[in-house]
Amino acid sequence: MVTPDTFFGGAPEVNASAPGRVNLLGEHTDYNDGFMLPVATPQGTLVAMSRSGDDHFHFYSPNLDQTVTFARDGNAPQGYGSYIEGCIRLVQAEGIEVPPLRIYVDTNLPVGSGLSSSAALEVATLRAMRALLGFELDDVRLAQIARRAEIEYAHVNCGIMDQMASSLADESNMLFIDARTLEHRLVPLPADTELIVIDSGVARTLAASKYNERRAECEEASRKLGVDALRDVADPDSVESLPSPLRERARHVVQENLRVLEAAQGVSAERFGELMNASHVSLRDDYEVSIPELDALCDALRAAPGVLGARLTGAGFGGACVALCRKGQGQEAAATALAAYNNVNGRQGRILVPVPTEQKG
Repeated sequence: MVTPDTFFGGAPEVNASAPGRVNLLGEHTDYNDGFMLPVATPQGTLVAMSRSGDDHFHFYSPNLDQTVTFARDGNAPQGYGSYIEGCIRLVQAEGIEVPPLRIYVDTNLPVGSGLSSSAALEVATLRAMRALLGFELDDVRLAQIARRAEIEYAHVNCGIMDQMASSLADESNMLFIDARTLEHRLVPLPADTELIVIDSGVARTLAASKYNERRAECEEASRKLGVDALRDVADPDSVESLPSPLRERARHVVQENLRVLEAAQGVSAERFGELMNASHVSLRDDYEVSIPELDALCDALRAAPGVLGARLTGAGFGGACVALCRKGQGQEAAATALAAYNNVNGRQGRILVPVPTEQKG
């Protein structure tokens, strides 16, 4: 494994970081021009950066122990390097001169757990470039560029939520996002609560999931309902006229938007938990992106002491579940839920939040 000192031949010129995100409400609403309530994770991605000193880009990931090198006018191979290259090329498209760079990427975000390690990589890369090169692009613009990098260079047709959350959210507040207008504001978590996030141990890869299929179904539902996007449905009952599965897909999105809008106005901890539970049922039954392991993990979380509600987080088909818990009970509740979950069929989940003591520091 290469150290930063070895990779740069000393200290890098700049360092920047960005967090992952956990979405509390508003799943699969972003690409429907809807509403979301994510929060930043304690874990994140660090990008160290310097000018390369030659005519090539050089990237290194100690997590993968993998080096990527390509010429100034060349292309990175598909993999983590393509996300970084996308950020570089799109900054260049803004009219900003970007020299060849040396970039060292280190992360403690678990890849494939639904905490958006890709958005953290993109935003941290863009923050480092902004610090190194001194260009003036605000945090919303960085999120927009990061999203384009993922779509155009990593070929994942994502919405804007992950990049907005990584660029603008913090760990203490939810970030309300309107995907259409990019209006955003910080909203406090319900009083006297904390979050639990547990990885199910079932990896998911967004590009290989049924994400694009769900997008196409929502677009078709919108056409049949005569609206630009499902966020424009004025009468929730109108979706019941659609054929299956478009009916179920649209029902989830319309009801999920209503759950976010209610929660963003400020509700009790108990009501927020109810909204999370309803969201999971909708993702399981109407959107059909849950799997038995995620359902079992949510059941284990809801049965743990102090837990008010739980749901899958991220695109589904694996990854993590998030729960809202009474403050001070998170560690015990997470350990209880994890033990119950792992005892069923030998599953191997892991606690991501609260960050286990041995991972702090």
